[in-house]
Amino acid sequence: MNEIFVGRQPIYDRKQGVYAYELLFRSTHINAADITDGDRATSDVIVNTFMEIGLDNIVGDKLAFINLTRSFFVDEMTISLPKDRVVLELLEDIEADEDVVAGVTRLIEQGYSIALDDFIYHESLQPLVELADIIKIDVMALSQDEIRDHVEQLRQHPLRLLAEKVETRDDYDFCMGLGFDYFQGYFFAQPKIIRSQRLPNNRLAILKLMSRLQDPEITPTELENLIVQDVAFSFKILRYVNSAAVAMPRKIESIQQAVVILGMTTIRSWTTLLAMSQIDDKPAELVVTAMIRAKMAENMALTRKESGSDVYFTVGLFSALDALMDNSMEEILTQLPLADHISDALLHHKGSHGKTLACVLAYERGQWEHIHCQILDATQIRDAYLSAVRWANEICQTLIKG
Repeated sequence: MNEIFVGRQPIYDRKQGVYAYELLFRSTHINAADITDGDRATSDVIVNTFMEIGLDNIVGDKLAFINLTRSFFVDEMTISLPKDRVVLELLEDIEADEDVVAGVTRLIEQGYSIALDDFIYHESLQPLVELADIIKIDVMALSQDEIRDHVEQLRQHPLRLLAEKVETRDDYDFCMGLGFDYFQGYFFAQPKIIRSQRLPNNRLAILKLMSRLQDPEITPTELENLIVQDVAFSFKILRYVNSAAVAMPRKIESIQQAVVILGMTTIRSWTTLLAMSQIDDKPAELVVTAMIRAKMAENMALTRKESGSDVYFTVGLFSALDALMDNSMEEILTQLPLADHISDALLHHKGSHGKTLACVLAYERGQWEHIHCQILDATQIRDAYLSAVRWANEICQTLIKG
């Protein structure tokens, strides 16, 4: 496979569940600000995702939003994509001429769903509005009054509205109030901090548990006792240990056995994941994001043949704590017994752990130009990400859910 970055960005419904993922793409041989061969770019992302990577490995059982260029609509290019798994996006710079409208109509007749990207209303776009299933409105490009006007005008049509580039909780609340159906952006990763806010009891209890789990002095017996106090934790860990994902040669029947055979580091990581997943007033995808960050950071360390890859895992996992806890990272770290180099990585992206975290975060956001990951090449970075996505999907199904 060529040196191609492939990522994803979640699209949420009104209940903050994941409705779909938009696929993000960039060839490392194309300047981020000057992608001149859009058709080649779209061809690459489709071929690599569906033929080589596998759709399920990057979006699981969710829909995939894919950007298509003009040629895909007017030249009748073959689109061998599963109609029930994808939404085809028209980029904002495509003019709604007769050829494009005819091409969109043809794809709709074939059973595909159509979305209009970065939509700003103009009379010339009316033919596409009447055909679209979903319209995406860039909330950073319009004032609130303009957004209201767009919503009012578009609600006259039987389509769904998606607010994109929703970067803050205020943006999200505003768009929710206007009745948007879907939301895309990094609002979910931002903590909603209220001055002088104390952690609610349930989050405080989770943080205390995580603090105990991170105690370097904890013994295997103490770890076992900590886990068995929670029947659900014990059940889920044993279920996962005995699943095909772990492929143990014999059945593990107790937490004590799991600790002895798999080691304290592994069991601590799993229990920490379970603890984070107990925060039920946050999008479940936030924990998935933390898991992907953790595993990608660990994978990158392993590829570099660095020792202590578990520390990279911890840094990635804890990077979402501020959003999960709705508190500043500085305040949270005062309650966790973490080594200084881990705190510096989380707060300032310092050291090897911090630089790796910065790379992971840039990849997550599709900020390809900011990816500087020491000795790793683009293929190694992409593979670290895709492996992390597959692992997170697997963990969600076998460890966290149910």
